Amino acid sequence: MAGLENIPDQMLACQVVEFKKPYKIHHVPTPKDLQPHDLLIKTAVASLCHTDNMVREGIFQPKLPSTASHEGAGTVAAMGSAVTDFHIGDRVMAGLYLHACGVCGDCKADLPQYCQTSEGAIGVNTQGCFADYVRIDARTAAKLPDAVTFGTAAPLACAGCTIFRAIKQAGVKEGEWLGLVGAGGGLGHLGIQFAKALGVRVVGVDARDEGLELARKTGADVVVDARKGKEAVVAAAQEATGGEGVHATVNISEASSAAATSCAITRRHGLMIQIAQPDQVSVPFFELVFRNIKIHSSLVSSPTEAREMLQVVAEHGVRVTKNPVNGLLEIPNLLELAASGKMSGKGIVIVDPAQIELEKQIGATV
Repeated sequence: MAGLENIPDQMLACQVVEFKKPYKIHHVPTPKDLQPHDLLIKTAVASLCHTDNMVREGIFQPKLPSTASHEGAGTVAAMGSAVTDFHIGDRVMAGLYLHACGVCGDCKADLPQYCQTSEGAIGVNTQGCFADYVRIDARTAAKLPDAVTFGTAAPLACAGCTIFRAIKQAGVKEGEWLGLVGAGGGLGHLGIQFAKALGVRVVGVDARDEGLELARKTGADVVVDARKGKEAVVAAAQEATGGEGVHATVNISEASSAAATSCAITRRHGLMIQIAQPDQVSVPFFELVFRNIKIHSSLVSSPTEAREMLQVVAEHGVRVTKNPVNGLLEIPNLLELAASGKMSGKGIVIVDPAQIELEKQIGATV
């Protein structure tokens, strides 16, 4: 293993120590038990995701204490004996999944996110990125293009990877229409930009003033307020698309009516991709049977898709609308903003300002 001799024994981390209780921000041992394919990343930026709240509430139940956040980016500080594609000092976006088996059908198909024997996702099933250092798997990590900043890369590790894969799965061609329900959120505003980069036209639906404004700002061709009701949303989508409806829709919203709305704005024989995670996904039979709407689900990108996504970000200047706080000790303030419903885009934590300053020297501006 290379690099461990320079790593401190203790680090600051923000952890779930008891479900349904506030985080504890304290010093813990630095993870130095690297397996052959591991990277130890010195965290530059970590990001807040809805799933973090699901862990804190005990919907996901890792062994406690568990360091939060599965969205992170930083610099390789040490690496395991089998790592060949990375070097100490490389700037990387953390891959979510740790120690997939490599031999099951999903792993062989470059879908380690579905491997049933992996250790799961960092920050969800294992220790995460709200810490000075995080242990990740080199096989799911991605080097950052020089243009892409840590502040952009961290939210992309889950939010970006999730919406990018969903849009790929939707299969909408250049010039066709994609619906995004929940278009003005952390995933949605990225989805608009990815779709536009691919030459796709977008109907964005949201139910918050902040979300509607962000959807407009990031380039949705049509923006519809879901608070006007399903019939008005469908009418707006059909007006934009010559009465047909969009070719496919991605549902990002957990609202109880969101899946039904997503299907309703989709044209007959079209496809709805469900990535939101409510307790139940409810769609009237009329949409499925009489309009032949197909429903697929999608998780996060494969490692190959994640690397492709970063190239799209670099080439097209995809921007993450960010709400930054400085340092792990400021996480409670970020949580307060998120709980207010007033957050526009993604909440991020600048863990190591020194790395932010260094990346400016290579021209990282996206």
